[in-house]
Amino acid sequence: MTQDLVIQIFREALVLCIKLGGPLLLVSMAVGLVISILQAATQVHEQTLTFVPKFLVVAVMLLLMAPFMINSLNDFMYEIFDIIAKVSSQTVL
Repeated sequence: MTQDLVIQIFREALVLCIKLGGPLLLVSMAVGLVISILQAATQVHEQTLTFVPKFLVVAVMLLLMAPFMINSLNDFMYEIFDIIAKVSSQTVL
């Protein structure tokens, strides 16, 4: 296994992490911003007002994105196993 191959796998893993975690983080950030604006307008500063809506929205997003996430991780693992099979078949015992 060469250094270039390891860097390529690591790069693909990082892209996958961003692809899977990015939408959840963006939605959570948007909900937090809306709640913060409402808190500033009403001058109600309660910590649970930001936690509960974020939790609910992220849970719904996880339910909606679950098939996409599973398929993406499945494809990535197949790629990793293919690379391992190619590398192991090239090595001489």
